Amino acid sequence: MFTGIVEETGIVKNISKTGKTLVLAIQAKTIMDDMRLGDSISVNGVCLTVTSFKQNEFSADVMPETFKDTSLSRLTNGSLVNLERAMAANGRFGGHFVTGHIDGVGTILSRKPIENSISLEIEIPEAGTHLVLEKGSIAIDGTSLTIFETKSRSICVSIIPHTTLESIVGKKQVGDIVNLEFDMMAKYFYSFMNREADKNQSSKITPSFLKDNGFY
Repeated sequence: MFTGIVEETGIVKNISKTGKTLVLAIQAKTIMDDMRLGDSISVNGVCLTVTSFKQNEFSADVMPETFKDTSLSRLTNGSLVNLERAMAANGRFGGHFVTGHIDGVGTILSRKPIENSISLEIEIPEAGTHLVLEKGSIAIDGTSLTIFETKSRSICVSIIPHTTLESIVGKKQVGDIVNLEFDMMAKYFYSFMNREADKNQSSKITPSFLKDNGFY
């Protein structure tokens, strides 16, 4: 579990590609302090497992499903990536609950400086349009952001100067691809409501059935 509060930006130092699998070697500093084999690290919002590490660098595998459904396949040597360690149980919680399981990718449609902020409009997959709402949360490349406007197939978010300095999202340009993770609570609530609706439709015990059989 992550918070969407990026700890630092790392640099991709090497990419080993075999078919639709990758091994990423990423240079970092802050997150290396207490790193152990098997740790979960959010890389541009994708939860990856540390398979090896040395001073100021760690490696992680990217499997075919992640290769297909995220923007990690577009990384090149020298790419900057957002990094966050998994949330400690005794740590201060900021941002929102982020799992590191990407729901799809979005495309930057517009980028507008507005006083001290940068406004981004991002096209989102049609399958996720029911999971966004104004003032709701979304993780973009692992960065927890607040949605300030929704449209039929896009959302608008605002990037403050601190986020621009500490993450890669504020540096994105029109046409760039970003990883999206919709709010976990929205996904669970929607799934629960759909299941309840299915149960009600499939049940033969309806108010009219009860009335017809003398229960009230």
